[in-house]
Amino acid sequence: MHPSVKRLLRSAPFVRVVANTIALYIRLVHATSRWQTLGLEHPRQFWNAGQPFIAAFWHGRLLLMPPAWIVKKPMHVLISQHRDGEMIARTMDPFDIGTIRGSSAKAGKKDKGGRAALRSILEALRQGEYVTFTPDGPRGPRMRAGPGIVAAARLARVPIMPATYAVVRRRVINSWDRFILPWPFNRGVFIWGEPIDVFSDTTESLEQAALRVEIAMNALSEQADRLCGHPPIPPAAPSGSHA
Repeated sequence: MHPSVKRLLRSAPFVRVVANTIALYIRLVHATSRWQTLGLEHPRQFWNAGQPFIAAFWHGRLLLMPPAWIVKKPMHVLISQHRDGEMIARTMDPFDIGTIRGSSAKAGKKDKGGRAALRSILEALRQGEYVTFTPDGPRGPRMRAGPGIVAAARLARVPIMPATYAVVRRRVINSWDRFILPWPFNRGVFIWGEPIDVFSDTTESLEQAALRVEIAMNALSEQADRLCGHPPIPPAAPSGSHA
């Protein structure tokens, strides 16, 4: 790619224009479609009590996360420090959804703002605000939950609330996360799952708790896809698998 094109793609005005276009598209899809919401009683009991939680969406279903947040309560989305993160951050602005920048460091790799992000996450939750994670972000594997979300929930002693959506008319992008692009004038469903307690059992490892979160999230996504007439989008093969 030519250096001048790279500079354009990374420029603040270009990012703003694209982010505003995406935000308008989100509003268009939501406003022109008929929606069913299941499981709303799960987050509502926490909203009504003023108790924080961590919401969990898969990366491929993040586009319609803003309309799922139907309450006037502070929400922050954890996003990466990669340039794609800046686009997501600017897209969230019109919905009054804040962002926390930083990715959890993987074993043997440099910490990319993970410690600072964790401090910001804990501070938001301690103030009674809410945080959204994509446990398979920012680069996968698809629909496999890393331990970062569990570590944050344990330190803050808050539950994890899985959530998802599906639509009848869509395009599934051939990307690592099988990103769902919903069409306007559609029918769809939002589903909230039961809160997941990952901090009461002190004998459970981070990996075991993350697997419980992963199973719950995949079950919700499978339910949503089937309600909209689609076969479920499968998770990536487990690490080490040659399938």
